[in-house]
Amino acid sequence: MSRPALTDALANRDMVLRAFIGADGRLSSIPTKLTKRLVVLDHIAQSFEPGVRYSEAEVNDLMHRFHPDHAALRRYLVENEFLERDAGVYWRAGGTTT
Repeated sequence: MSRPALTDALANRDMVLRAFIGADGRLSSIPTKLTKRLVVLDHIAQSFEPGVRYSEAEVNDLMHRFHPDHAALRRYLVENEFLERDAGVYWRAGGTTT
């Protein structure tokens, strides 16, 4: 199965974010459905400044603000091309900007 387009996934952005992100900004759970996960990942990716390089520890700290399973979030961000990684250094590679 091919990955849905981010623009298609974002059609229900507000509804998905309300369902998965609490008033405190933390995820209640990581969506299992890919289209919903892409919306959440796009939201999280906006925490990373384009052009800035982040250590793995910095990425983990940012991810911990959203959910205790920082490793899963980091992996999903890389797998879905929101972040790129090389030699333990990460940078923003995709997603929308606000």
